[in-house]
Amino acid sequence: MKIRIIFAVLITIFLSQNDASGCTTFLVSGKYTPDGKPILFKHRDTDVLDNALHCFTDGKYTYIGLINSNTDWNTMVWGGYNSAGFAIINSAAYNNNKGDTTKLSDLEGVIMKLALQNCRNLKDFENLLDTLKKPLGVDANFGVIDAYGGAAYYETGNFRYVKFDANDPKTAPGGFLVRTNHSFSGDPEIGYGYCRYNTAYAVMKEAVSVKKLTPQYLFDNISRNMTHSLTGTDLRDDIPAEKSTQEFRFFTDYIPRSLSSAAVMIIGSPDEKHAKNTVMWTIMGFSLTSVAVPAWITSQKSLPAIVSMKEDLHSPLGDAAMKMREECFPLKRGNGRNYINLSAVINKQETGYLQMLKPVEEGIFSKASVLIAELDKEKASEKDIVLFYDWLDKYMTDNYLKLFNIEIK
Repeated sequence: MKIRIIFAVLITIFLSQNDASGCTTFLVSGKYTPDGKPILFKHRDTDVLDNALHCFTDGKYTYIGLINSNTDWNTMVWGGYNSAGFAIINSAAYNNNKGDTTKLSDLEGVIMKLALQNCRNLKDFENLLDTLKKPLGVDANFGVIDAYGGAAYYETGNFRYVKFDANDPKTAPGGFLVRTNHSFSGDPEIGYGYCRYNTAYAVMKEAVSVKKLTPQYLFDNISRNMTHSLTGTDLRDDIPAEKSTQEFRFFTDYIPRSLSSAAVMIIGSPDEKHAKNTVMWTIMGFSLTSVAVPAWITSQKSLPAIVSMKEDLHSPLGDAAMKMREECFPLKRGNGRNYINLSAVINKQETGYLQMLKPVEEGIFSKASVLIAELDKEKASEKDIVLFYDWLDKYMTDNYLKLFNIEIK
C-alpha cells in the first residue's frame, strides 16, 4: 500500500520528465561470464545532459543511482543498484502501447527508483510491476540483474509486460540480450534505434565469443563505437590530420550521440554472499570526452567526489566532459547537432580528447582491478574503497589540470 501511495503522488508531479531520447543497453547472464558475475549496461541519451551519481537511503535498501542534475533529482533514477545486489536500467521502447490512448507517460525513472528502494531480486520486481496501479505510465525495456543468478529484460507498457530471460538459451543463445528503442514483443514497424541495436549486437556477439566481457573492452567498443551498422562507415578509418582544423562528419545513428549524457555498467555479484562487491562503473558526460569511474555502496554512503552532486547539482566530471563536448558539436543552428567535429575527438596528432584521456582511464582500470580482486578474496574492506576514492579524486584533478587546464571541482 505504501508503494502505491508514493507512486500515485509522484505521478501527479512528473508527467513532463522523461528519458525518451534514446539509449543503447545490454545485459549478460553470469552463467556466461568468466567470473560468474552478471553485467548490466546503459548508454544514456537524453535532453538532460547534466547527470550525477547519488547514494540514497530513502528505501528498504541503500542504493546508488544515476540522476538528472536538476531540482527533481531525488524523485527519479535512470540506472543503478542497491545493497542487495539488485540492479536496473531502462531504454525507451515506443512500441509497447500501440492503440493505447492513455495520457500518463514518462514514469520510467519513478518506477526504477521504487525498484531500487524495495526489490531484492527479479521476483520482487515482477511483483512490483504486477501490483502498481495501472496504467503504469511507461513504454520501456527494463533491464534487471540480481545476486541470485537473475538477468532479464521486461518489455513493459502501461498494462502488461513481457519477460525475456538471459538464462534461457532459446531467448539468449549467447547469454546476452541487447535493447535500444523498440521492444521485440511490440509492433516491429514502430520504434527507433535499429541501427544502434545491430551495432551493439555485433559487438556483444564478438565479446562473448572471445571472452572479452570486461568493462574496459565493452565501454571502448559500445560507448565509444564509431561504426554505423547500416552504411558500414567507420569514422576511425579516415581521421583528421590535426585538432586545430575542424573536420565534420555526419553523426546520426551511432551509439554515442550528441544527446549522450552518461554510460553505466553494473558488474553484479555471482551470489548473495558477495552482493556487497557489486560495482557500478560510470562514464559521466559525453562518452568521447570522459572516462569510466567505479563506485561501490559503503556504510559511509560515500562516492567519488568527481561524479557526485555539487551544490549546483552537477557532477565535476560531467561538467568537464560537457565543456569538452562543446568542441565536438560547435554547430548550433539548424541540424548542427547531427555533425561532429571529429578533429576534437581523434586525429593523427593524437591530441583528440578520446586519445588523451585513454591513458588516464587505463590508470583507473589498472588500480581498480587490483582492488576488485582483493575485495573478491576478502583481502580488502570498505576502508580500501574510501582510500581508492581519495586517490581517484586527486588523480583525476591532477590529470585534468595538467592535460587540459581544467579544474575538476
